[in-house]
Amino acid sequence: MRRAISSSFSALTPLQSLILRRWRPQWVCSGCQQTYRRKLATATSKPKPYYITTPIFYVNAAPHVGHMYTMILSDVLKRWQELKQRQSILVTGTDEHGMKIQQAAAKVGVPPKEFCDRGAEVFKDLAKRINISNDVFIRTTDQRHREAVEYAWQMLLEKGYIYESKHEGWYSVSDETFYPQPQVQLIVDPPTGRKIMVSIETGKEVEWTSERNYHFRLSAFRDKLLAFYAANPSFIVPRTRMEDVVSQVTASLGDLSISRPVERLTWGIRVPSDPSQTIYVWLDALLNYTTAAGYPFTPGCEMSGGWPADVQVVGKDIVRFHCIYWPAFLMALDLPLPKQVLTHAHWTLGRQKMAKSTGNVVNPFWALDRFGVDIMRWYLVHEGGITDDADYDNRFIIEKYKKHLQGGLGNLASRIMRGKGWDVRRAVQRYAHVKGEEHPAVSDGTDTDGRRVYGRIRALPRQVDGHMKDLHPNRAVQALTKAVADMNGHLHQASPWTAVTRLQVIAADTTGNEMHELSKAGQSPEDLEAEIERTIYLAAETLRLVGLMLQPFIPASAKRLLDMLGVSEERRTWEWCQMGKDDGYGTPMVELGKGEQGVLFPRLTSEF
Repeated sequence: MRRAISSSFSALTPLQSLILRRWRPQWVCSGCQQTYRRKLATATSKPKPYYITTPIFYVNAAPHVGHMYTMILSDVLKRWQELKQRQSILVTGTDEHGMKIQQAAAKVGVPPKEFCDRGAEVFKDLAKRINISNDVFIRTTDQRHREAVEYAWQMLLEKGYIYESKHEGWYSVSDETFYPQPQVQLIVDPPTGRKIMVSIETGKEVEWTSERNYHFRLSAFRDKLLAFYAANPSFIVPRTRMEDVVSQVTASLGDLSISRPVERLTWGIRVPSDPSQTIYVWLDALLNYTTAAGYPFTPGCEMSGGWPADVQVVGKDIVRFHCIYWPAFLMALDLPLPKQVLTHAHWTLGRQKMAKSTGNVVNPFWALDRFGVDIMRWYLVHEGGITDDADYDNRFIIEKYKKHLQGGLGNLASRIMRGKGWDVRRAVQRYAHVKGEEHPAVSDGTDTDGRRVYGRIRALPRQVDGHMKDLHPNRAVQALTKAVADMNGHLHQASPWTAVTRLQVIAADTTGNEMHELSKAGQSPEDLEAEIERTIYLAAETLRLVGLMLQPFIPASAKRLLDMLGVSEERRTWEWCQMGKDDGYGTPMVELGKGEQGVLFPRLTSEF
């Protein structure tokens, strides 16, 4: 390694060597170093926080629904950990360097930094509007990030992983990357009819470029990457993309150009040892995940800020950067790798990928104004794809809302909590089995369907948690939706209101005929009452468990549901997500109202 380090320095000009030796980032003032280190050392005694990231979003154009989907997926995963009372950190932010930003700013006639400031505010506003619980919003123009990137460059250079060379290849300005010959193809551009070379992966135009710049020895990490993939088969979700990445790395892994001449790209972080070069935007951008966690880390305190990431959420179009380049950079820097990368599919519009460059997008702010936050959160997770793309259509949102939220969960809540002839609180007191009886009374009824329903409700938390552990929030929320539909079906079949009516008739009957008929059937009024309360309790428990588990997905609506059920604030964590665990609910904390007033999911004001 010493030979590699000395050779990397010998390749520099005398001026570059002088700049490198003099340059050091000033992380903390010398007078504060000891205090800072003591604080970090204290922090390391605590368990590592659950650390999750969204990609940082490019500010060259306004966000679309696809960006909103990524944010919501990440937020759901973070809130699920918080439901389990684990400290969690969610990082999002904006990518603000590179050729696309430079060109977009020039097009509107404003300095790049001012252009980035405006764009960052839009993404911050979107995160706030959709109730994202992010702890950090990082920008690649932040001074702390710039210093971290410069520090990482120095480490890579000193370790011998950076060298200068002439580079020729197909370059995409849109993707900010070079593509090897096998990854480009000649097509006829439909709008113009001209023949152009494009990336096979993204469809973006490429141009042949020849220039001198710095390279990262990516090829040196081929075997290490393959060994890591083999040892961590669930590193990339879903498995199909893991297989694609392994295939790509197995086939070939050339070195990576990691700088651009300043005369072509001025907007970015300059190479510390060579001001004539600008650091490649993807090397710059990927380091944000560690910057947000406190990189460069104080020795012994590396995990206090959350790194390594537990999950990094990205779209399928940037898998190569996050699952090949990023792990290799981390290996070169001797930093731990993320535990998992969730690579989700795209939202399409008219079966075409949403893209800012083509204008084929859905404005997320318009969607939020029309349907509301929780409806959009629920719909995007419920219908969005992890493996396969999903097509966006306002009619689908309305249809799914009516069926599953208004007609499903909202209807069940109203039927139980606003129904007449039974007392939910009394049913809870009668059937909750907080002592964990092996054969609780609620499952002892003679009705086979009722016992089957009890078993499904009891297994629901484990089922949903399994989907969340597998990084499939869509399957988790679909399981909750199905549980509600099943309970509505059982409620219709059990028809407790019919038993209520029969009890009322018996009470009003002076002849005793109704009581006699009931006795002939082998039942008593007490049996009917027990049957009613058993059914109501099963429905109420379904609502309680679903409400608890929906908190990460639709926080405001889940809170409203739990308030309607009367679940106390201190009993809304995963600890209480067990069948029969809570015996204290059943008395509403809010006014339930009548008719449309007070319902959980009212009719949409506009359905067209």
